[in-house]
Amino acid sequence: MVELGNRIETDVLIIGCGIAGATAALRLAEDPNCQITLVTKVDSILETNTYYAQGGIIYRGDEDSPEQLAEDLNRAGDQLNNPEAVHILATEGPQLVRELLIEEYQVPFTVDASNHLEFTREAAHSTSRILHVHDATGRAIQEKFSAALLARPNIHLLTKHVAIDLLTPSHHSTDKRHVYQPLSCVGAYVYDRDGDRVLTILARATILAAGGLGQVFLHTTNPDGATGDGMAMADRAGARIVNAEYVQFHPTAFYFRGEARFLISEALRGEGALLLNAAGERFMERYAPQWKELAPRDVVARSIHEEMLRTDSPCMYLDIASVMAPDEIRSRFPTIHESCQEFGIDPTKHRIPVVPAAHYACGGVWVDAWGRTSLERLYAAGEVTCTGVHGANRLGSASLLEGLVWGDRAARDIQRRMERWTQIDPSYIPDWESPKDAEPADPALISHDMATIKHTMWYYAGLVRSQRRLDRALRDLANLRHDIDAFYRVNRIDTAIIELRNAALAAIIVARAAWENRESAGCHYRTD
Repeated sequence: MVELGNRIETDVLIIGCGIAGATAALRLAEDPNCQITLVTKVDSILETNTYYAQGGIIYRGDEDSPEQLAEDLNRAGDQLNNPEAVHILATEGPQLVRELLIEEYQVPFTVDASNHLEFTREAAHSTSRILHVHDATGRAIQEKFSAALLARPNIHLLTKHVAIDLLTPSHHSTDKRHVYQPLSCVGAYVYDRDGDRVLTILARATILAAGGLGQVFLHTTNPDGATGDGMAMADRAGARIVNAEYVQFHPTAFYFRGEARFLISEALRGEGALLLNAAGERFMERYAPQWKELAPRDVVARSIHEEMLRTDSPCMYLDIASVMAPDEIRSRFPTIHESCQEFGIDPTKHRIPVVPAAHYACGGVWVDAWGRTSLERLYAAGEVTCTGVHGANRLGSASLLEGLVWGDRAARDIQRRMERWTQIDPSYIPDWESPKDAEPADPALISHDMATIKHTMWYYAGLVRSQRRLDRALRDLANLRHDIDAFYRVNRIDTAIIELRNAALAAIIVARAAWENRESAGCHYRTD
């Protein structure tokens, strides 16, 4: 990495440091001559969507096969999955788990009494194949990867750095003739929070691993930073976006005083937990008699939604106490046990109040089998992408595996192609220009606009959609985006205004895709 003033030149720029970005960085770093710059907008490289993934990661069970996993992926995805992506995940995924997570980075997966890896089962899986670290699998993986990232001298970590926009010669070059060239990415403008400055980072290749968009909805299991940054930046750069309407709502988020607070892992239902209404009655038999509590996530989420409407209840309940001994609950789900107790609920004794919440974007930036986007030299991996492996609905614990596989694949493809790419002449890319006489943005306006986005998406483009609701969403969001863009152009740049701008665009992309797709499938459900 070469830094001069507000400019950095690097071989590879990676935006995001969850499992996808970290896997890519570590694979690229095997070449000591490759300089990798990894940026994340949060204070710590631990603070990722990966860190909050409770359930586990798909491996290969004792009575399992790639064909069986592929069948489960396709069934959960409503048969709209990309066959090539499914084949890659089902064949390469478990091998990578073994090579990287188990052997190289020694993630401490839970073992049974015989010291063998313990497999659990989640909804829509036909067999037990999920590896886990109690109920904090993502945290354990992120901790191991973060330590490895810090140990590599050719990985340059920039925390508190917020990507603003991808750099494309067609949009940003001072040589207007570059508009005739194919779209390509040569880096990004990045806001340095501590330095209160904007860096111009030029790279021979860029990997977008910026996570999801759950924070555009009122209720979500995602951390605060999941504001659709990656999708929005890619869209502005001209990248292809597909399947954006397929936003998965997790059936069980902890409910307290009108809000979803945190994820209650699907693994509880995998261990036998029952869904009950306020009267203490099981209800999944009415909605999904074959699978009951182990139905695909979209089915369970809508079933809870319908039961809440039918019974006029603000939430449903998850009962693990009646099917698992207290000591087992505390041992198997220590994080959930502790988190529930903070709100006065003891899962060993009490039913857990739950509601559906926005959880995972199954669509996003289109990538091919090697993580290549529709822009030259721009790759993407993880939740920000659409590989097609999830189809219309993600199979539980497939997200971490997808990030691992495509983070690795993107890195390997870059290694093969790096020699043919030269750094763009820096003189073609101007420094960032702030508006003259720019003032700090009014936090009250930002807070209000973000709340408007969240409420609009939740009520008009959320779990249940219709033409009338989506018409209203698009109309309201278009007007709001116009105001936000004007607001963005005259105010001093900071994290909040960057996230607001991205959230507005990401919301419109999702709502428009939902409007255009008139057929219900997977987690995209229309009443009309």
